[in-house]
This record gives sequence, C-alpha cells and structure tokens, in this order.
Amino acid sequence: MDVGQEFGPPVPPPRNAAPQPTLEPLDALQWSQALELPRDAISATTPAGIRRAWIHRAPEAEVLALFRTMSERNEPIPAPWWLRALAEGSLESRAAGFRIEDRMAHLLSRRPGWEFVPWVADGDSGYWEFMPSERGRSGHHIPTTILNTSRHTGWIDVLPAHTGSTPEPIAVAGPAGLRSRLGEFEAVR
Repeated sequence: MDVGQEFGPPVPPPRNAAPQPTLEPLDALQWSQALELPRDAISATTPAGIRRAWIHRAPEAEVLALFRTMSERNEPIPAPWWLRALAEGSLESRAAGFRIEDRMAHLLSRRPGWEFVPWVADGDSGYWEFMPSERGRSGHHIPTTILNTSRHTGWIDVLPAHTGSTPEPIAVAGPAGLRSRLGEFEAVR
C-alpha cells in the first residue's frame, strides 16, 4: 500500500454546479407561522376553540398589514374568511367575524346532529356538518355543510348533502337567516 492512500471508497471530484437551495421568502414563512395552531386545536368543538394562532391574538392592524403584504404577490394564500372580508373592507373588524362564528356555534351546537370540524386548511375557521344527512335515507356520501365565507355579506354558505360533484353553495343571510332556514337544511337525510 502506498503511503498516504486512504482506506474506503475514493472521494468523488467536486461538482461543477451544485444545486442551489430553494429559499422560502421570509414573509411567507412569517405568514405560515402566523397561521400555525397548537396541536390540541384539532379537538376543538367550536371556532372559538381554534382561535389560538397569532392572527387571532395579535393587534388587528398588524395582522391586516401582514395579510396585505402577502396578498401583493397575487398568489392564493391561506387565510380565514373574516380576514379576507376585513381586507376587502366588507367586515368592520375581526371581532365582528368572531361574533358571527360564535352565534353560529351557539345555534348549531345546541341542535342534535351538528358537529364542528376544526381540521380544515391552514387559516380556515372550521365548518359544521349535519351528520344525519350523510348516508341517511337519501344515501348522500357528503353531509350538509355550513361554512363561513367572504363571498357575500351574509357570511354563511351552505353546501347541501350530496354525492359526486360539489353543488353550488347556498348563500345565507347571516346567523338570523341560518336560524330561519335550518329546518330546510336539516330536512335532507
């Protein structure tokens, strides 16, 4: 053996062009952290139970400023309905959005068959499902679902129980409109 010869496989020559690391823009990382919920939020039974991220607690002006910075890229970004409505100027405050969610929770949690689903896409506020409409007499595979939206100023959409493609959402005129139409939505079983 020659002196200076090493044991083991030969060392490969250096690469001419090493792959460049992919860097996440700092504000995207900051936004991701702003939405991050603690692990135990998946067991929440109401929207109030998942309001534990930075976007829920930080000063509203800071949350809105960061959201607007992220929105300047013209890429879809995860965000709760109330923040989108606030940024559009159609909702007066984050607290107003929380009140709408809480009024829905107060109404639906007291009625049999409704369950809150907290584990949705990042930033979302969860949604409600009417479990008797799933695999009931009608045989639907997807239950009637109620969710909040910034699509209109009633802030509530209902997706009827269905199988196959998702039907067009039914716009509901706020918590009072939901209360008046619940019998209609619960009739599908």
